[in-house]
Amino acid sequence: MRTIDLRGKSLAPADMLAVVPRAAQARAEALATAAQIVDDVRTAGESALRDQAERFDHVVGHAIRVPAEHLAEALESVDPEVRTALENAIGRVRRGSAAQVPAAHITELGPGARIIQRWQPVGRAGVYIPGGKAPLASSVVMNVVPAQVAGVGSIALASPPQAGHGGRVHPTILAAAALLGIDEVYAIGGAGAIGALAYGVAGLGLDPVDVVSGPGNNYVASAKRAVAGAVGTDSEAGATEILVVADDTADPDLVAADLVSQAEHDEQASAVLVTDSVELADRVADAVARRASDTLHAQRVAAALAGPQSAIVLVDDRGMAEAFSNAYAPEHLELHIAGAAEAAERFTSAGAVFVGDQTPVSLGDYMAGSNHVLPTGGQARYAAGLGAYTFLRPQQVIEYDHAALDQVREGVIALSAAEILPAHGEAVQARFAERSVRVDRR
Repeated sequence: MRTIDLRGKSLAPADMLAVVPRAAQARAEALATAAQIVDDVRTAGESALRDQAERFDHVVGHAIRVPAEHLAEALESVDPEVRTALENAIGRVRRGSAAQVPAAHITELGPGARIIQRWQPVGRAGVYIPGGKAPLASSVVMNVVPAQVAGVGSIALASPPQAGHGGRVHPTILAAAALLGIDEVYAIGGAGAIGALAYGVAGLGLDPVDVVSGPGNNYVASAKRAVAGAVGTDSEAGATEILVVADDTADPDLVAADLVSQAEHDEQASAVLVTDSVELADRVADAVARRASDTLHAQRVAAALAGPQSAIVLVDDRGMAEAFSNAYAPEHLELHIAGAAEAAERFTSAGAVFVGDQTPVSLGDYMAGSNHVLPTGGQARYAAGLGAYTFLRPQQVIEYDHAALDQVREGVIALSAAEILPAHGEAVQARFAERSVRVDRR
């Protein structure tokens, strides 16, 4: 891991943004490629999907629409311990997601004048589940449960066909889908899956969705940007990121373990340590090197740690660490610092904040009850992670009776005249003309 030394520097917010480690070139290249893949699916449908499956997944002749028997077989054969863990995760995420559905609220502005604030679920959602380097069955839970809690009536799931499983979606992913009652599943991977969900594929009976969600690599994240406007999307949950803020009280081996745990996702994964302790930085670097060489995906981890997106950042003090973290806006933020619980409120920009050394990101990936589909690439400065609210549309319902309208009539007329839009005022005035027959049609 490279070292970025910010000690002794006074950085304005724009300067801080400029020094955060990013793989900017990789993201730019992914956007151009993903946009072309999405357009191919939009114009050529199933033909494009089969070409992409052969090129990227090394699969031909597979059933793109997953037959019901594949789901049933996967659920029947799943390891009992895995099934129990999935069921536990489902219950926890369901409870965590329930808090994200607001109750309807009525604002009484006066007699006969009220606004009803309500949240309507979208009619149909499409969820993408990665399955390339890792079959993320946990992502089935993280995407489907919030949609169900929100009240979405129709959910389609897409995940890559697996050459090692005869062109089927990975069986653990299918088992998780079956546990949640999802029977519309497609063996489609990557950016092509995002395009298929967004635009539909008539030949497969795949209807367009209203919202697309789900994590993936930078190509999947870029594909969401390509379909934005045609459908709603969650934040761009691209290649994973972890930023650990640590001081001299931290355990260097635990910090190293957590950095490596996220680096194993993908060669584009970001692992960043921010600390004001040179001694800790050195000890973490040694521990990372040791763990990285011993882990199963050592080659993948090494590539991620050596990339421009990973670094050890040296800062002067806690305040500078906070400023750097908020500028970086990581997907996952871990606080290995004294007084972490009290300090957490000052770390305002992160997809999720993991407080203390007993709350690793791995917990959030599976069993915390929080959601692991989170914004990457700095989007946590303005975007939220996946939740039930992703599938809800806030909507206002306005109800005024004749007397209440009369109370604001002159105001509407005055403002419409000021904006040189007189017909607006006339539309209100028409309701008070003598010839108007006023009938309350509520």
